[in-house]
Amino acid sequence: MSRGELVEIGGGFRVPDVIASCGATLVEVGTTNKTRAADFERAISERTGALLSVHQSNFAVVGFTQRASREELARIAAARGVPLLEDLGSGALIDLGQWGLPHEPTAREAVAGGADVVMFSGDKLLGGPQAGILVGRALWIDRLRKHPLMRALRPGRIVLAALEATLARYASGRASSELPAMRALCEPVEIVRARAERLLSSVRALTASPSLSLSPSIARVGGGTLPLAELPSAALALAPHPSCPPLTRVERALRTESEPPVIARIADDTLWLDARTLADDDVPLVAAALARALAQPHRTNDTNTPAPLPPRDDDQDDPRDG
Repeated sequence: MSRGELVEIGGGFRVPDVIASCGATLVEVGTTNKTRAADFERAISERTGALLSVHQSNFAVVGFTQRASREELARIAAARGVPLLEDLGSGALIDLGQWGLPHEPTAREAVAGGADVVMFSGDKLLGGPQAGILVGRALWIDRLRKHPLMRALRPGRIVLAALEATLARYASGRASSELPAMRALCEPVEIVRARAERLLSSVRALTASPSLSLSPSIARVGGGTLPLAELPSAALALAPHPSCPPLTRVERALRTESEPPVIARIADDTLWLDARTLADDDVPLVAAALARALAQPHRTNDTNTPAPLPPRDDDQDDPRDG
């Protein structure tokens, strides 16, 4: 396995620790920024059980870099009679490039490129339930299916039903419009802006706020998927004003006193409510929550310093992920 892919995922789980816990010996090849196919060829031996490739899904290494391609690794693995295992991480099933996002390798591409077993999440980009999914060549999938641990790890009916419903959206071509995660990623900015305008009108119908306005914004996809990807968006922007409670008070009221909680962010001395992650049905709920937060009485000890958020876990939903 390449040294540049020894990742830590959410919850502090590290790939080297996972491998060691299974009784396997991890052989690191290459360097942090450059690993070539020749590095794998030099390291492989009669004791080699598999080649492993792990997608750098929650960080990016840029600059003077190189990675052995999937096709190169597949050729080496086939020549030595061992499987190529590929952890795709986020679980993209369709090319996101058609919506202007960076291309994420899909499960179909990984199998077609020579990976014997492809692993990815049922949530994240796939947009389904929390689950781990394995696809690939029948020889290896059958061996995994018959492993004694499979009975302990197999999902229950609820997870399977949710996963089936999610995959049905992909099969029918409706994933980008009906799955919340995919809709947020793929929706044209014009539709997002129209939703933000409705939100602004709804808030103004409930309360007067001279510092509330509609503003262009940048939505960030976040860790676990596309750590550097940004999307044009539209948001309600609340600037400090003597007639309004401090921004930290409004943010805290939205997050802790609303049902369901509304997650805003404070940046550049402004409170932002991004409309890209809202559904149309959310607009009246968010408008009412913001109106209540703006009606909060002032407190003398309020400041505009944001309260710290708890430590993040990249395997869980996080308001900082866009």
